[in-house]
Amino acid sequence: MRKRLRGVGVLMIGLFCLIENALAETTKGKIQSPTDAWNHTWTEVLWDLWIIGGVFAVVAVYLLIKYRAKSPDAVGTAVPLNLDKMLAWALVPLALFMADDFLLAAKGWTLWNIQRTVPENAMEVKVTGNQWFFEYEYENGVESEELVVPVGKPVVLRMTSNDVIHSFGLSDYRLKEDIIPGRITYMWFYPDKPHKSHVLCVEFCGTNHSQMYSEVRAIPQAEFDTWLAKQAE
Repeated sequence: MRKRLRGVGVLMIGLFCLIENALAETTKGKIQSPTDAWNHTWTEVLWDLWIIGGVFAVVAVYLLIKYRAKSPDAVGTAVPLNLDKMLAWALVPLALFMADDFLLAAKGWTLWNIQRTVPENAMEVKVTGNQWFFEYEYENGVESEELVVPVGKPVVLRMTSNDVIHSFGLSDYRLKEDIIPGRITYMWFYPDKPHKSHVLCVEFCGTNHSQMYSEVRAIPQAEFDTWLAKQAE
């Protein structure tokens, strides 16, 4: 019995390692942005759930077939277990699940560290939350109610609120951060390609909360420079 359990454990660990290596190859050479890191971690979580669920499903079907009642009046009997078997059935699954949980926890901490470590060359934009719109101020003093950023450059948002708590949600970039009166919070993202998306307030902030959204445009650097110069005029 212990050999069987040990074999299942080795098989699961081997599958996790193969998937980890395959996912690592897909992100090799890319900037480790919060968006890429989030997608990578979420994919691993899904693979983890599918593998564990698949193993449980196979074992459940096997047990249902092997120990099914042969007749309507059949009465089952428990298989006697000695101390070694009891410890094996308890500790081996416990060790496997704890190892898996620690792995996912470590992935979560890695993702958190990436989200909170702003690159040195990031462009800074100040964000102010109001009821019910966002204001953006660029490094040259330009103000806008639309967030426009250059492609290929990290962007850090330094955020505060003029009234109540808002939550700045960039769903396409897999990010959100609360905007709090009297405090400055931050988040950063990396627009790696031209893309038009939206920012939403994802925390109830008043009667017009559902209308608190605006466009986010990632455009080529030359186009961004032209837009910024035109706004400055």
